[in-house]
Amino acid sequence: MQARERQAQRNAVVELVKVAPIAEELAQRFAAAGHRLYLVGGSVRDALLGRLGTDLDFTTDAHPEQVRELLTGWAETIWDTGIQFGTLGAYRHGTTVEITTFRADTYDRVSRNPDVAFGDTIEGDLVRRDFTVNAMAIELPARTFVDLHGGMADLAERRLDTPAAPEDSFADDPLRMLRAARFVSQLGFTAADRVVTAMTDMATQITRITPERVQVELSKLLCGEHPRRGIELLVETGLADHVLPEVPAMKLEIDEHHQHKDVYRHSLTVLDQAIDLEKAEDPDGAPDLVLRLAALLHDIGKPATRRFESGGGVSFHHHEVVGAKMVRKRLRALRYPKDVIKDVADLVFLHLRFHGYSDGQWTDSAVRRYVNDAGPLLPRLHKLVRADCTTRNKRKASALQRAYDDLEERIARIAAAEDLAKVRPDLDGNEIIRLLGVEPGPVVGQAWKHLKELRLDRGPMSHDEAVEELFNWAREQGIEVP
Repeated sequence: MQARERQAQRNAVVELVKVAPIAEELAQRFAAAGHRLYLVGGSVRDALLGRLGTDLDFTTDAHPEQVRELLTGWAETIWDTGIQFGTLGAYRHGTTVEITTFRADTYDRVSRNPDVAFGDTIEGDLVRRDFTVNAMAIELPARTFVDLHGGMADLAERRLDTPAAPEDSFADDPLRMLRAARFVSQLGFTAADRVVTAMTDMATQITRITPERVQVELSKLLCGEHPRRGIELLVETGLADHVLPEVPAMKLEIDEHHQHKDVYRHSLTVLDQAIDLEKAEDPDGAPDLVLRLAALLHDIGKPATRRFESGGGVSFHHHEVVGAKMVRKRLRALRYPKDVIKDVADLVFLHLRFHGYSDGQWTDSAVRRYVNDAGPLLPRLHKLVRADCTTRNKRKASALQRAYDDLEERIARIAAAEDLAKVRPDLDGNEIIRLLGVEPGPVVGQAWKHLKELRLDRGPMSHDEAVEELFNWAREQGIEVP
């Protein structure tokens, strides 16, 4: 343990050296004015983990207006959007800093809004922080470690614990329970037993938190390195019952292939496999929140559609339709952006479409429709469908993958010949108006839709063929053709 802690300290010093000019300059300015300055919280944690970035958090005994004076003339930019909480931000030479006055807040334990009070000591500031690994500080410029709550030991053991009793910490701010699951995902840590117990006992307190704040934490959790672990902690403690109840609802549902303990475990496996595919395609890319949400939620319609068949089997007919509706409802409740809601719901709706392909009966028309319906979501749909092939029957799994390989090859082949990414009628709206001699309106839209359906069925047509088909349709509708 001591060896690990010494190595962690050395890591922190190495990381600090990388940003030393900025940190040192700032510390010297504060010291010259008679104030103390500490690198604190996540910045110290990340320095100890060897991954300190260019966003630095500091705490000080100086009050906000004093901090502003010290930043003026040094920082290239200063902002005070968090000044009501004692925080000012600044930017200099590619580094962003946030400096917060020592805090000694109290909470009414009805809302999560603190009665902001400035403190006098680093000790009082650290004890009010969420987790021990975020309750360490480095005094500058001396680079003296301040670790009053065993944060370094917890970091070495990859354990998530609270400085104070977790019951008190979570009663002050229930959002910290979601942050616990988020840090489990982001850092790969394990929550201490007493933290898990408190989260379980106090799960209902999460209803004090606004949907917007819940959504932010869920998104960060899903975009972490170990989202499965974070989701499992939410479900284990009962927090998911209040923030994402559709996920634990899948826990007891057996899937139709009888190859998984339950749909819940299957969904976690799909999430893992989707992330593997995401990283394989772009190892350095940003996490794909839409894909991860779709992977986790793709089967949430199964509990509502479960039917026990006469032969002893279980079916979930149209669970993709029901699931898409449930996704829209849940993500709206969590205040996700409209484009995220639409994309996730569309992926859930489409994720079963491929399974009609494996018998080899799809026509080129069906392939075109698959591409057209997926639109820009097609690359994500490819990953989701492949991730959903989780059967333990290796022969069947190989057959499914080969079938999807074949489908992708057909898509590429047809796309090369027909520009599938831009499937549209062979006549545009202006030509339809000119050819039929009609005014802009519903008739033009109906004609355009008819021509698009023909385009999907038959592929590209010549201009003359498209005009002929337009006139045929117009006659059927009782429209006089010029």
